[in-house]
Amino acid sequence: MADHIPLHPVPRSTQRRAAYYTSVPAAQRHNRRYQVEDESSLLDEMPLMMSEEGFENDESDYHTLPRARVSHRKTGLEWFICGGWKFLCASCCDWLINICRRKKELKARTVWLGCPEKCEEKYPRNAIKNQKYNIFTFIPGVLYEQFKFFLNLYFLIVSCSQFVPALKIGYLYTYWAPLVGLLDLELNQLTKALFLALVALSIVMVTLQGFVGPWYRNLFRFLLLFSYIIPISLRVNLDMGKAAYGWMIMKDDNIPGTVVRTSTIPEELGRLVYLLTDKTGTLTQNEMIFKRLHLGTVSYGTDTMDEIQNHIINSYSQMHSQSSGNSTSSTPSRKVQSSAPKVRKTVSSRIHEAVKAIALCHNVTPVYESHAGVTGETEYAEVDQNFSDENRTYQASSPDEVALVQWTESVGLTLVNRDLTSMQLKTPGGQILTYYILQVFPFTSESKRMGIIVRDESTGEITFYMKGADVAMSTIVQYNDWLEEECGNMAREGLRTLVVAKKSLTEEQYQDFENRYNQAKLSIHDRTLKVAAVVESLEREMELLCLTGVEDQLQADVRPTLEMLRNAGIKIWMLTGDKLETATCIAKSSHLVSRTQDIHIFRPVISRGEAHLELNAFRRKHDCALVISGDSLEVCLKYYEHEFVELACQCPAVVCCRCSPTQKAHIVKLLQHHTGKRTCAIGDGGNDVSMIQAADCGIGIEGKEGKQASLAADFSITQFKHIGRLLMVHGRNSYKRSAALGQFVMHRGLIISTMQAVFSSVFYFASIPLYQGFLMVGYATIYTMFPVFSLVLDQDVKPEMALLYPELYKDLTKGRSLSFKTFLIWVLISIYQGGILMYGALLLFESEFVHVVAISFTALILTELLMVALTIRTWHWLMVVAEFFSLGCYVASLAFLNEYFGIGRVSFGAFLDVAFIMTVTFLWKVSAITVVSCLPLYILKYLKRKFSPPSYSKLTS
Repeated sequence: MADHIPLHPVPRSTQRRAAYYTSVPAAQRHNRRYQVEDESSLLDEMPLMMSEEGFENDESDYHTLPRARVSHRKTGLEWFICGGWKFLCASCCDWLINICRRKKELKARTVWLGCPEKCEEKYPRNAIKNQKYNIFTFIPGVLYEQFKFFLNLYFLIVSCSQFVPALKIGYLYTYWAPLVGLLDLELNQLTKALFLALVALSIVMVTLQGFVGPWYRNLFRFLLLFSYIIPISLRVNLDMGKAAYGWMIMKDDNIPGTVVRTSTIPEELGRLVYLLTDKTGTLTQNEMIFKRLHLGTVSYGTDTMDEIQNHIINSYSQMHSQSSGNSTSSTPSRKVQSSAPKVRKTVSSRIHEAVKAIALCHNVTPVYESHAGVTGETEYAEVDQNFSDENRTYQASSPDEVALVQWTESVGLTLVNRDLTSMQLKTPGGQILTYYILQVFPFTSESKRMGIIVRDESTGEITFYMKGADVAMSTIVQYNDWLEEECGNMAREGLRTLVVAKKSLTEEQYQDFENRYNQAKLSIHDRTLKVAAVVESLEREMELLCLTGVEDQLQADVRPTLEMLRNAGIKIWMLTGDKLETATCIAKSSHLVSRTQDIHIFRPVISRGEAHLELNAFRRKHDCALVISGDSLEVCLKYYEHEFVELACQCPAVVCCRCSPTQKAHIVKLLQHHTGKRTCAIGDGGNDVSMIQAADCGIGIEGKEGKQASLAADFSITQFKHIGRLLMVHGRNSYKRSAALGQFVMHRGLIISTMQAVFSSVFYFASIPLYQGFLMVGYATIYTMFPVFSLVLDQDVKPEMALLYPELYKDLTKGRSLSFKTFLIWVLISIYQGGILMYGALLLFESEFVHVVAISFTALILTELLMVALTIRTWHWLMVVAEFFSLGCYVASLAFLNEYFGIGRVSFGAFLDVAFIMTVTFLWKVSAITVVSCLPLYILKYLKRKFSPPSYSKLTS
């Protein structure tokens, strides 16, 4: 087979790498001038998910994998038949797309301002439109979003059919209702099954009728008669229930400040399998505390900060004495020393330079609040002039910068004033130092650093200060042998690190930079790239001053909340932009990873081969948490998306560090696509919005980074610990109640459709309605609506029990409360009760057949009220009120709705006899029918709870 492999010479730098991919005997390994033409094609033939035997040897994984198979290339007609036609079609389509998308050639043009008559050509108006829809696309788009769900489309067709006189079987308002919201996928599937049953039943009725007359019209009339199989009140009840769930969540005193921003998915809180969370501000408080200062040879912690304060006091006192005695400052002397041979600086001078750099390199602004009074403006001016420490607060976009400036204040160097052009620092002796701001380079997520160029007012020195992440600063600062190691040490302690550096500039250097910088900013083409290139020209060989460590404390009760979620069967993924060591430390300290679990740190990979090896190594681990960086994740998803997601989903916890907002949203979509499980994303900042909106359920925390995440989420909370009660209690109740409410409403439609089928069968399969007009409206509203809707108050487990035993949440994720099994059970119950009610009415009231409508309808209302009582697991006083109120409304309506209780209404000449319903015979026969329809179900429920109780009943007992 080796004779058919195309080979070509390779450079020496790739010879060692080629040896991994070619299984050449040892005698021929000295000749490495050739390798396989396409390395990727060889990897396609290698099995990623190897058997366990493949790992028993100590050799490289590639040595145990089979060689690539090179097939003979087909040509001519064989190639065209075996798939070449697909290639040709795809090529033609690509060519047409490129032609359509080809950009118009840009040409220069002259624009005459104020002289439109001089324009020779007509150009588009210089206007910007950012609207997403227009008058032609908005209405079709909205209609498609509504009627792509089967239930809404079905109701529309049924409603429109009542405009046809030959198909009209009732009042138009009986079939029209608001088409609100989106239907859950499970209810949509059940609706399709009900529709198939509706069509089958109608076809059976027409078949038994013998296809006489206009059978197609009779078929459609039967479809309308049995249309209550899919009750139109299903969406109304469910949406009203969801609104009630949202109100209950916001009124819960145990989770104050919670806001429900959408009323369509509260039951999704009870079916979550994956929780994707941010770290900073979500698991942590986003309140930074300065903990560590490292100068390379010496490190200062919280217990030695007084030494730094003493060094700062001594340094500035010496500078003040020298300036007063010699009328010159110490800074020019350091400038003179810079031209001389380099001398090792003292610890005191290094601390002074580091603290001054931290106090100057930032975007913090001190704010002074004036006392309330009549002369408010005068007081504010006086406070601002005197720089009162009591009224000073710091404002910045990042809490890290505020923590750094507050620390410099604690050691003696205070930021007292800042405007667009200057900032002022106050020394421990009370002296005010003024620095002019020449340039500011703000922090961006791409550069991961910020810089500032300042001029000292007293000496005229120009200094370029810069601070940023270690990954960005390591290539900018001068060579050192301690930065990488100390960054890792601080990260393992859970500290957020920043590298601070400086570079002294002469007046000529700065003027040259300023000219090039201004010229780059005025560029029309590639302005951003040119500006970045000019700034990068300064970022070379900068002097490393110090490394800072800031701690972000965990939020309250994060550990028990994460443990609760883990016990509930929810897999937690932490997606953060911090470095790997910091993320790993927070995962351990927050108990995201339990103490008994191992952690597998995914090695950095940059190629497909490295990802292949590392995934095989990861497969050997069992029951361990995964920690992976964003770059390695990108490589794995590019080549082995399905395999990586399959392995990661088996982990109890996953930590993705150095993640961008786009990657966070991409991970959410991957989990949805590959697992089909419900996902929830929680965050507190603007960089979490994409992740929150991509998840099935988004939760935002109102933190110090603003309200972007809170406003974009479905639910807004104030603390991470509230998510436990939100899921365990409200998620459980919402899902259980929606499942019971939806199935009971379908049962309510099935039972009356069964009675209609029996009635039509008795009347020789005539397509006439059993109940008409206000009876059908009242049956779905005032007669049964309040008891059925009271199911939104039902609960199977008390909140305390749900929080104490989070394992109960696992049953919810299986979807057993609303499934085809429970649906079929309700269908059988409906068929049984509908048949008993109708056949019982016909059997016991043979001599009073004209009263069959009143008899059957009365028994139907009583049966529904008793079935609600059978479904309820925990009684609420409003449920009792709803039962008796509905029964009273029905009894009262008999007085003024008597004309609707006759068969076929007035056409049959039958009306309700009020005296008849007051007889003992009527009462005991109606009671007998009701008991026969309900008593067996009560007995079955008792036996089931006796011999096969649910899991929660064992705990409550």
